Amino acid sequence: MSHYASLHSPAADRNKAPILEQLQRLLPASGLALEIAGGSGQHVAHFAAALPGWTWQPTDGDARSPASIEAWCAGLTNVRPALRLDVLDEASLAALAVALNEPVDAVYCANMLHISPWATCAALMQLAARHLAPQGLLVLYGPYLEADVPTSPGNLAFDADLRARDATWGIR
Repeated sequence: MSHYASLHSPAADRNKAPILEQLQRLLPASGLALEIAGGSGQHVAHFAAALPGWTWQPTDGDARSPASIEAWCAGLTNVRPALRLDVLDEASLAALAVALNEPVDAVYCANMLHISPWATCAALMQLAARHLAPQGLLVLYGPYLEADVPTSPGNLAFDADLRARDATWGIR
């Protein structure tokens, strides 16, 4: 990995191995995966190296992310060039459809839904419905609230902090 232009997320370092374990359990031996909100590129680099039968199309809405993703994925032949994608922008979604030009077998999205407005959740579901092949998987990772399941004090504090920063954010 080249450190030039690469972003770094300590959280991505901590959670990439457990997420990979679940992907290895859920995914078949090969396919095409669309990563939404790829951030630094640490996840896709880790997954692509461990799942060589999969081709990855990373995306992110942050202008800094494509260069960072490219840096993390240098030398990986199963990662396509990163694309800028805002799931709430129709022109961005249209450009994605042209770039993909085929259904995907998995849509993977980590840590986006709690740090964005609720509309991004609906947009992500529409994107998945539009681009997933039959029997394709939508794989989400992040903090979530479940009815009748106790939530940790840490997640409750995190939710309060998110909502204080932006009233449209929060653990879903």
